[in-house]
Amino acid sequence: MSTSIKRKKAPPKKLNAKRAKRKDETDESDLSDSRDGDAPQPDEVLIVGHGDVLDDMSPLPKELLNTLLKPVGQLLIFGGVNWDAAGKRDFKGIKMVPNLWSPHRFGDWKVRLAVSGCTSAHNVLVDGEGKTYTFGRNPQGQLGLDNTTSVSKPTLVPALEKMNVISAACGRHHTLFLTDTGTVYACGDNKSGQCGVGNLQPQILTPTRINYRGPPIVKIGCGAEFSVILDVKGGLYTFGLPEYGQLGHNTDGKYFKTATKLCFNFETSPKRVVLYIEKSKDGHVSPVDVTEIVDFGCGPNHTVAIDSRKRAFSWGFGGFGRLGHAEQKDEMVPRLIKYFDSQSRGVRSVHCGSTYTLAITEHNGLFLFGQTKRTGDANMYPKPVQDLAGWNISHVGTSYTSIVIAADETCIAWGASPTYGELGLGDMQKSSTTPKEVTRMQGVKVTGLSMGYWHTLVIASEDTPEHKAKVESMKIYEP
Repeated sequence: MSTSIKRKKAPPKKLNAKRAKRKDETDESDLSDSRDGDAPQPDEVLIVGHGDVLDDMSPLPKELLNTLLKPVGQLLIFGGVNWDAAGKRDFKGIKMVPNLWSPHRFGDWKVRLAVSGCTSAHNVLVDGEGKTYTFGRNPQGQLGLDNTTSVSKPTLVPALEKMNVISAACGRHHTLFLTDTGTVYACGDNKSGQCGVGNLQPQILTPTRINYRGPPIVKIGCGAEFSVILDVKGGLYTFGLPEYGQLGHNTDGKYFKTATKLCFNFETSPKRVVLYIEKSKDGHVSPVDVTEIVDFGCGPNHTVAIDSRKRAFSWGFGGFGRLGHAEQKDEMVPRLIKYFDSQSRGVRSVHCGSTYTLAITEHNGLFLFGQTKRTGDANMYPKPVQDLAGWNISHVGTSYTSIVIAADETCIAWGASPTYGELGLGDMQKSSTTPKEVTRMQGVKVTGLSMGYWHTLVIASEDTPEHKAKVESMKIYEP
């Protein structure tokens, strides 16, 4: 595989320095433990009958569950494991341990699900029996353990003990869990309504059922301070912070409470996204008929979704071209990405990092738009990542600025400095601006991959003696 790519320059668009410094671009605020200007406490209350035992809680159909349940494998980890220090410049009072520069076995943990998020320093694990464990940073109760103490060892979540969790999603300081009945539970920071429980209670310390009574949910996702859920019929719902239009409800939710105090109308319960549009070159807007959404991905403040006709729509924060529309405007409603709206360019999956988006097309092409480095040119519209042409991509992990991709029983990673070991390239070459094979992952069959702010979680199959031997040859990490 070649190790260098000649990049064409993006169309000359000057970055507006003021815009580029907005919240999701700044280093320190990215994982700081509080939000500026706390929300006023509302007088809303929980809806009567919310989380009622009378609700039908029968499991999803078997065929559907089989597609959602993943095989069990050995958990691997690499990157920064100083959970309370992630994204901070000041480490006073934080006990530091060395970063893991190459893939390590995470104890003897056998799991079917390992999840973090590109703005997260916390993690969710689900074992073969559907039992849920969390670990990492916990200032807002995002671990669901009924406290705000960070833990480095995976800890059982008591509130979910009797439930079979099939999926999870991590925001900056909140977490969603999806059970086999298509029911969603949330915990953590709720100052922007991102837990979707129908109110703005600042912290939800144990997983609480979201305020939703529609068809069963089959996919969940978190931005930094908002959440997205998808129902079995293809309906997409969003809730939380509307600041850049990332909820897709045609508003950024801003209003002035006083002459100087800016507030937001937070969406505290899931609200369906109803309008999808396309824009012509002359700016003419027309609605697009979307019957069913099949997949989506969330960045800190943007969302990209795919419909049943393999078309991609993006909305939210537009800086650095991460929406793929060749401009940096924020989009308040889902807008068709014209580049993929052609016969041979149907989109199979989308994956969002902090300032960029990756899309995989039906024919296994990988496209990147936005910016993965902290400086230099941005891709204002989707461009193919030539180094991965011909690779059979199975899993994609996106973090703050780094990317790890599992393909053909190995992993390929790249990310500009500074990196913290999340690329797994070892401590000699810690970062790479071009895709590079992770030598320690050669011969590893990956069944799950997720990245946090500065770490990577991989589930490795042990289904053959060769795969097992490869995994067992790695060093062990015991928190």
